[in-house]
Amino acid sequence: MAGTVLVTGGTGYIGGELIRQLLDRGWNVHTTVRNKAKSEAELKARFGDAGNRLKVFEAELMSDDGWAEANAGCTHVAHVASPIAAATPRDENEMIVPAREGTLRALRFAKAAGVKRFVQTSSVAAVAYGRSEKNYTVDESDWTDISHPDVYPYVKSKTISERAARDWVAEEGGDMEFVSVNPAMVLGPVESADFSASVEAVLQLMNGSMPMAPDLGFAVVDLRDVADLHVKCLEQPGLGGERFLAAGRFMKMIEVGEVLRSGLGEQARKVPTRIMPGWMVSVLSLFNPGVRSIRSELGKTRHVDTSHALNRLGWKTRAEEESILDCAKSLIEHGVVKV
Repeated sequence: MAGTVLVTGGTGYIGGELIRQLLDRGWNVHTTVRNKAKSEAELKARFGDAGNRLKVFEAELMSDDGWAEANAGCTHVAHVASPIAAATPRDENEMIVPAREGTLRALRFAKAAGVKRFVQTSSVAAVAYGRSEKNYTVDESDWTDISHPDVYPYVKSKTISERAARDWVAEEGGDMEFVSVNPAMVLGPVESADFSASVEAVLQLMNGSMPMAPDLGFAVVDLRDVADLHVKCLEQPGLGGERFLAAGRFMKMIEVGEVLRSGLGEQARKVPTRIMPGWMVSVLSLFNPGVRSIRSELGKTRHVDTSHALNRLGWKTRAEEESILDCAKSLIEHGVVKV
């Protein structure tokens, strides 16, 4: 099955890979970018064989401009675009409001255009946080408790925007189907020096800016497999209301470092070999807001059960080691990491 699909956030890490896979499968793709003059040439160069099958539109999450044109003629939408800050904002609404309002705006214009299915890129952040246990497992039925004191703005933004989307579809969506994809920490090859914040963990391990690894971790999932799950959610019939978690094994930062050293040898000489003691994290948090926001994450292990995606769609992710090493190698190739 192939039609015309709108992928929002086409220059993003997940959005770009999703466009590649959809074009390979015969879809016509519309995509939104924040600055068409800047991004259209980049996208056309990356997907040079697409010709008129790829159309670029300028649209932002907090403005109606451009959304009607971007949705025109589309049967499906993959809403990948979402705000993410390099540092924790002082006001959490700087992240929450654009995430929620941008999703609702995308839904409204999709419905008006007659879109049949809307796939939202949510996050494991909307599922697995807001709990005091140190070691637990989550699945699609779980939701983050945003009232928990350890929940920080990015986690809130993802939880609130997915809940808002589901509420809107139930009340206003009519026969438009809604599906969410909830990825964990997305790693894999990068296409340029402009990449997702999720890749920062590997970058900091590789470039020496993390002399010791804090005692925290994430479930790892490959970029290519996340995009593949989106494709399945766009193409597989009968998925209205579904929710699919995209994750592999939970890995502490020190484990990711071990994979890098084992696979890259001398190129990974700056990767830390020791875990940062908790007292040091506490001291650093006095001066660094970013460190302060992760203090509550120390020592936690969140396993993600993805059996639903396997059983319903036949989806699974590749070995975490492959994702980590492909990510690191591409950072070296693009000159982001000097070795």
